[in-house]
This record gives sequence, structure tokens and C-alpha cells, in this order.
Amino acid sequence: MTDHDDTCTLCGLPTPDPPVTASDGSVDGEYCCRGCMEVARTLDDPESVDADPADDLDTGPDVEDADGEAAFLSVSGMHCATCEAFVESQATDTEGVRAASASYPTETLKVTYDPERVDRGDVLDAVDGLGYSASERDDEADDDQSEVGRLLVGGFFGMMTMLWYVLFLYPAYLDVPSAAHLLDLQGLAGSYLLANVWLMATVVLAYTGYPLFRGAYVSLRAGHPNMDLLVAIAAGAAYLFSTVTVLTGGREVYFDVAIVVVLAVTVGDYYEGRVKRAAAGRLADLTEERVDDATRRSAGGGTETVPVDDLRPGDEVVVVAGERVPVDGTVAEGTATVDESLVTGESTPVGKEPGDDAVGGAVVTDGRLVVTVGEDAASTLDRVVRVLWDVQSARPGVQRLVDRVAAVFVPLVFVLAGLAGGWHFLAGGAAANEALLVGLSVLVVSCPCALGLATPLAVARGVKEALDAGVVVTDASAFEAAPEADTVVFDKTGTLTTGEMRVRDVVGDDRVLARAAAVEQYADHPVAAAITDGAAPAGDVDDFERVPGRGVAGSLAVRPDGARTDETAPVDAAGGAAVLAGNRELFADRDWRVPERYAERASEARANGNVPVLVGWDGEARGVVVAGDRPRDEWQAVVTDLAADGRDVVVLTGDDPEAARQFREHDAVAEVFAGVPPEGKTEVVRSLRADGDTVAMVGDGVNDAPALAAADLGVALDHAALAADAADAVVTTEDLAAVPRIFELTDATNGRIRQNLAWAFLYNAIAVPLAVAGALNPLFAAGAMTASSLLVVGNSTRSLLDWGGSGGETGAGEVESS
Repeated sequence: MTDHDDTCTLCGLPTPDPPVTASDGSVDGEYCCRGCMEVARTLDDPESVDADPADDLDTGPDVEDADGEAAFLSVSGMHCATCEAFVESQATDTEGVRAASASYPTETLKVTYDPERVDRGDVLDAVDGLGYSASERDDEADDDQSEVGRLLVGGFFGMMTMLWYVLFLYPAYLDVPSAAHLLDLQGLAGSYLLANVWLMATVVLAYTGYPLFRGAYVSLRAGHPNMDLLVAIAAGAAYLFSTVTVLTGGREVYFDVAIVVVLAVTVGDYYEGRVKRAAAGRLADLTEERVDDATRRSAGGGTETVPVDDLRPGDEVVVVAGERVPVDGTVAEGTATVDESLVTGESTPVGKEPGDDAVGGAVVTDGRLVVTVGEDAASTLDRVVRVLWDVQSARPGVQRLVDRVAAVFVPLVFVLAGLAGGWHFLAGGAAANEALLVGLSVLVVSCPCALGLATPLAVARGVKEALDAGVVVTDASAFEAAPEADTVVFDKTGTLTTGEMRVRDVVGDDRVLARAAAVEQYADHPVAAAITDGAAPAGDVDDFERVPGRGVAGSLAVRPDGARTDETAPVDAAGGAAVLAGNRELFADRDWRVPERYAERASEARANGNVPVLVGWDGEARGVVVAGDRPRDEWQAVVTDLAADGRDVVVLTGDDPEAARQFREHDAVAEVFAGVPPEGKTEVVRSLRADGDTVAMVGDGVNDAPALAAADLGVALDHAALAADAADAVVTTEDLAAVPRIFELTDATNGRIRQNLAWAFLYNAIAVPLAVAGALNPLFAAGAMTASSLLVVGNSTRSLLDWGGSGGETGAGEVESS
């Protein structure tokens, strides 16, 4: 660990002492690793890119610069930018809250507050109410049940109301000759019927329509008129007009219009909400890999279990095989093999010994380490999670088209309704109630049911077709961002490669792999698993020995009759065949000879990003087993297809440059950045976006999550861990060939959205002038509105693409020879 305060110019991590710099002066700054320096060398002016990945987003009132304790809360009930602004204002109006930033797609509120002046519970109470439900992330409740209840109640009373209309009111309004014989609206029975209709309409508006009226109130409070306001005014005006009509003895009421408006919009919102809940995971449920407790050495020489938050710089923590390193630090005692792939993305296990850095979140696969806690007593994994929270709680840069036009459309409709009613009353000589009906018709016919359904229904269709093909779309903004993407950034490990160790090469005779498997079958690390998958063990092993950071040793077992399980093996003094499998240090420790050709092959394999395992018996190395991360079969076709569509392909990896050589040499790959830490990946994405590119990021694993969240479009090739929560689309089949199909699907869905919106605007362009002219009464206006909505629904349910078959699967346990 470092003992100074210098940080990396690119990613903001602490730099070593001395820091990494460009000796030829080709790039300014000090860096934590060569990977960050190479990224800075390629990208222009790295110092202009701030280390905070959320700074280029609108995060509310200086939420990133405010001093205090940060908290991430869940707020359900938000469904537009107006809701974000209102929730933020409710939070910042609370004494002690210094800043707040809300995000309705992820239902997240980030607040920065002074814990000495306000409790988190007070912040929750300030936001909770008016239909918004605020809670801690771990206490989130599913609102689906309450929404279903609203729809069931509204649907039941709505159908009962429409039954009265169909049987009695519509025939009377249309002067059907037999209508008078069914029911006399002017009599007591008519009054009783209208009272029932009024009561049922009141239930529908007050209970089912509550979220709409809440949204309208919020939009007025926030000063941002939205579609909820127009819907609420249309439904509320029809209801109030009809209520006054009933109280004054009139019989031509439009409760049906109010009910149709409320139910149509509520069903659309519910459908959209279902899509979001089904697709978006909860980050709090996906951070289970973080370490909560640590085993700390006590002053008396023993150990004690303490919360990670209680660790202080200089404390010594004990980490045994199978456990995660709780915080960043330096190895004080012991040797072990460590898997850092969750944090760094580097697929190759790393040996650790005293003096080496230990990364918080890495897993000790064998051996035992004592780690001295570093200066900041923090975990790299925790920093990755925190960066992801920051990005996801930032205000999204893309809003639905209907939200963008609402600020113009809503006021315009109100003006038109008022002018139309006033013109008919003042200039046309119409009675006051007739003029009111004209204004009401304008409001009803302009009610944006089709406009409101245009996006969520088309998105729902796209989500469904994606699900059928093994792709989960978690954020509707993907349908806007994907067609515009001109740069696609791929993580290497686990994305362009399988992310699993396989035997790549075996140097030596047929006994090498089998004997390696015999001793590795008792080990617990990725390379051992690859070797045992590649061949059946030569037999059982006696006197098994695990040498942390070096390898394993053992003797092939002897059967009861005295014969060895492998009759061709030489015999040691104990009567068994002694076998070593590990690195050169293991052979040197035992004074075993390593022939030059095996040493050279091991060095070459390591230079190429693979893991060489020397295998020997009878006092010398007899061969080399090379294990490595295998590229996916379809990777070349995928990057070629994307490049053919005019997109630049960039590859990022935490591995050494040699491990990415084959990707750099491919004609379709524009750039490769190797040795890049998680924070550096995020900076690459942000730098590309700063250059004006629309960036799609494809990755997997926790280390990719901040970069996925920072990209315009994030695609995760894994349905678990933080990557899935940060992504806009998740490929659950781990079929890389699905990535180009995602772009095809989102493009088709975006086109369908535009078709729906075009029809919705065309409908308004025709229907609104008719209503202004007085050619439509509210009943026919409601009919036209319903017909327009049905056309949008029908268009949205049509198939988008013929996905065909998915790419083939690769076999497991294959041994590749070079």
C-alpha cells in the first residue's frame, strides 16, 4: 500500500511510491498502473476527465460536492422527471439534509446529510407520503399488490358503471325509441341510477385514479406540467361537470368519460411498471459478495471477529482459504494464491507473499494470509459498489419523448380548451353549459392515452421478444441509446472470453496431464479445476501437500497388493510415485531440475496471459500444463458484425497486454486497453462519451459494473452480481452472439415507438381542431380517444423481429493444443 496521498491522474486510486509515469514524456500525470497510463496516452487530456463517474450527469443540487454522510434510499412511486424534482425538494427541505439526487428509473434517492442534525428516519419521513414510499434499500417492499388492487377495484366499478350506460344512458342520449320504456331518467328511478353511477365513478377516480391526481399535484408543486396533469384535468373536469349536472337536475352526464380516461392510463402505467420491476434487479440484493465481518488479531495474540467498519489502519486481519480479504492492505505473513477476478477482472490467479498488496474483495483460494489494514481501511470491492451507487442515483440523461413534449403540449391544450369554450360562448352565442362541453371535449380528445401508451407498450413488446431470446432489458432507455451507439466497448475476461480456466496446452507425454490431475484433484483453485476437468486423475494420492503460492505435491497411492495405481511411475522411498505440480519456485524449493525447454514454455505461457503448471516426478519436471481463459467461439463474428455496421469496437481488460494480443491483431477491433483497473474502465467510457460518442459497454462481473452504469448503453453477459443491476440489458444465456441482436431489436422497437407517437400526434392534429370547432361532444371525444389507444395497442403487439436460433454452445472440459 502507499504511504502518501498522491492519486492516479486517470482513475483516482492511490499511486505506488514511486508512481507510474511516462519516461519519454509522451503523457503527463502520475498513474497507479501501466494500464491507466496507456489509457491516458491514447485518450486526449486525461486530466480533464474527473475521477468521479457521475460528475457529468445532472445529480441535483451539488450532491457530489456536499459534505456529510451519504445514504442511498429506495423511493417507489416515481415515474417521471417531475417526480424526481419533487422528491429532491422534499428531501432538501428537511433540516440537516445538504443535497439530494433522485432517479426514477432505478427508484433511488441519494441524500447527503449531517448525521448530528438529522436522522435517516427523518429523511424517510420527509419523502414518504403523497403516494411515494421511502425505505432503506434492504427494506424495499413490492408495490405490485397495491397496484393490482387499484386496477381490480377500478375495473369492477368501471364495468358496473358502463353496464348502466349501455343499458339505459346511451339509448336515452341517442333517442332510441324504446329507451323511454326501459327507464325514465327524469323520475325517481333515473335519479337512483345516476346516484349509483356517481358513487361508482367516485370510487374509480378517488381510489384507482389517486396516483394520477397525485402526479398532477406534484407537477404543479414542482412547476413542471406533465401528462398526469392533463389526464387529471380531463378526467376531473368530466367528473365535476357531470356531478354539477346531476345536482342541478340535468341528465346528460359524462362519468363514463372520466372512468375510461383513468382506467386507460392506469392500465398503461401498470404495464410499464411491471416491465420495470420484472427487468430491474435490486442492488442491495446483489452486493452479497461484500464482506461484513473480519477476523482481527487481538493484542493478546489471539483473534476476534469484528465488523469491517471497526477496522483501523495498522490492524492485522487473518484470511484463510475460501474467505475474502475484507479491506485493502499489505500481506504481513503467509503465502497464498488469490483470485482477484471479482474485483479486477483479471482471470489469472495471483500468488501473494509478505510485502505484496492485498485487494479487498479478493478470495484466498489456498493458504493463509495475515493482512495489515491500509491507510483508508476501505475495500476495492466497496469502492466499486460505491461508484455504481453514485452513477445509478444520478439523474438519467434521457427521458421519454412524451415527458419532453409535455411542457409544451399540456399548457397548449389548456389554452385551446379555454379559447374554444370562450369563443363559442362569446362569439358563437352558445349557452354556458354548451360552451363548457366544448372545452371539456377539447380536454378529453386531447387526453394523451395514446401518447402515454405509445412508449410503454412498444417497450413491453421489445422486452418480451428479448426475453424469448434470453435477453432481459432492464431499462427502457436502452431503446433510445442503442440505435445511436457508435462505439461498443467490450470487457475481455468473461465477455469476449469464457471467464473460466481451461487447459490450453500440454507439453510432454500422455502421463503429464493425468498425473497433474491426480495431485490437483485435492486442490481448490481455478487452475486445479481446469486440470481435473481436462483429464481423469492417474490415481489416488497419499501424503498430499498444498504449498501456498507454489503448487501441490503428493505420492501416487499404493494398492493393498503392493502395486502402484500407475505402474509406469518411478518409486520413491515410501513406495509411491512422488509428483509435483506448480511453479518454478516449488521445483527450486525441492531441488528438482527443470529442463530448459519446459522453463521456456512456461515463461512464454505466462507472457501470453496464461498460467503454466510444471509437472514432474523422479526429481525433475517432465512437462508443462498450460491453463488459460478461452476466447468464445463467436467473438470474431460478433466484433466483425458490429464493425460492419459502422461501430468502433474497443476492448478493455485488467490482464497484461500479451493476454489481449489476439484481440489487438483483429481488423475489426479499433483499440485495446490492457492492465486497466475497474475505475480506469469507467474513465475510458466517460472519456469516449466526452468526445461526443454514444458508448455501449458490454461486460460481466462486479468490476465492470461502474463502467456499465456510466455508458449510454450497458449490456451484461451475466445474470448475476452487480453487472446485471448496472446494465440496461442482460444476456442470460451468455451467448455473445446476442449482442448484435440487441442492437437490431432496440432499433426495431425504437421504430415502433416512433410509429405509435406519429399516430398519436396525427390523431391529436385531426381530433383537436374538430373539438375546438364544436364538432365533437365529450362522448364522441372519449370514443375517438379510445379508438386511438386501441390502434396503438394493436401496433405495439405486432412482432418486431424474427430472432431465429441462437448461437451454438461450446463444450466443457475441452483440451486445446497449440
